[in-house]
Amino acid sequence: MGVLCCFNGGATQERRRQEDELESQDARARAAQAAQQRQEQFDKSAVGRAAKAQLAKAAKKEEGTKDGEPVLKWQVG
Repeated sequence: MGVLCCFNGGATQERRRQEDELESQDARARAAQAAQQRQEQFDKSAVGRAAKAQLAKAAKKEEGTKDGEPVLKWQVG
């Protein structure tokens, strides 16, 4: 019987590889769903709203700067 199992080893390994691939895909899908839920909870939280407001304020401030003008101005003497 030990010899016969060697002839079927390739099919068993292929089946195991396919099962592992399916489990990996399932795990990636669950991880993506959990990340999406965490992002939604963060966006609804006070900290998330404050971070969003801060980013919007920074973006608005960048819009107000003049193009081509340096941010830091050096003074001589």
